Amino acid sequence: MAASREDILNTIESYVKSVAGGTVDDVLALYAPGATVEDPVGTDPRTTEESIREFYGIIEPLEQTAELGVVKIAAGTAAFNFSLTTHMGEQKVEISVIDVMTFDDDAKITSMKAIWGPEDMVAS
Repeated sequence: MAASREDILNTIESYVKSVAGGTVDDVLALYAPGATVEDPVGTDPRTTEESIREFYGIIEPLEQTAELGVVKIAAGTAAFNFSLTTHMGEQKVEISVIDVMTFDDDAKITSMKAIWGPEDMVAS
């Protein structure tokens, strides 16, 4: 049976929370075995747990906050926007991202594509 809308939404909310303030293990727990990550779109997809772990490991030590925006879910696929703010002392860098994810029957992420570019990053 396909994952419910509620289960997928819970995974998305957990993902945004974990990316902002969780551990690599928190994020990876949301992914299905064999999942892929393309962040940002146009870069080489990460196709192994090791490469996905390395990717999220870069942001784990950063002080960040996140805010989830609009979420659309249909047929095991979701698109949503969120902002991620990295706090570096007096300076902040905010990035606005749209993620497109697919999910398995257990609402685990099977693929993630992040759509953003350098123009989506704002320093203040």
